[in-house]
Amino acid sequence: MQYVMPVVVGVLYALLNSLLREPHRRRVNALMIAGAGAVYISGGGLGGWEFAFTALLTYVAYRGLESWTFIGIGWLLHTVWDVLHHFKGSPIIPFAHSSSLGCAICDPVIALWCLRGGPSLRELVRGGRPAAAPDRATA
Repeated sequence: MQYVMPVVVGVLYALLNSLLREPHRRRVNALMIAGAGAVYISGGGLGGWEFAFTALLTYVAYRGLESWTFIGIGWLLHTVWDVLHHFKGSPIIPFAHSSSLGCAICDPVIALWCLRGGPSLRELVRGGRPAAAPDRATA
C-alpha cells in the first residue's frame, strides 16, 4: 500500500483538476507547483538549498502560468527533491517517516498528466490532447 496509494493520490489529483476549465486549470496547477517548492522550507534539513530550490520552483511556476510543460518539469524537479529528502533530509510530514517517498511516487504521476497538457476528464477518456491553445513553453 505504501507504493500504491501515492499513485492513487496522483491519479485523483489529475482527475479532480481535470474538472476545472482552462485556462484556470493551468493557472491553479502553476500555483500548486509554486507551493510544492516551498513545503520543505521550514525544516527540510538541507539548509540554504531549501531557499535555492524554492526560488527555482517559483521561476518554473511563473513559466507554468503559460506552459503545461513547465508545470510538468516542476513536478519532476520536486520528485528529485523528495528523493533527496527521503535519503538525506527531513520528511515532508514530520511524523510520517516515508512521506517524502510517497510524494516522490505521486509527483511523476501528476507530471505525466501535466506533460500531456493537463487534459480535461473528457479529453482523458477520448485519449486525445487538450483542445486548448498550444503550449507556449518556448515563448
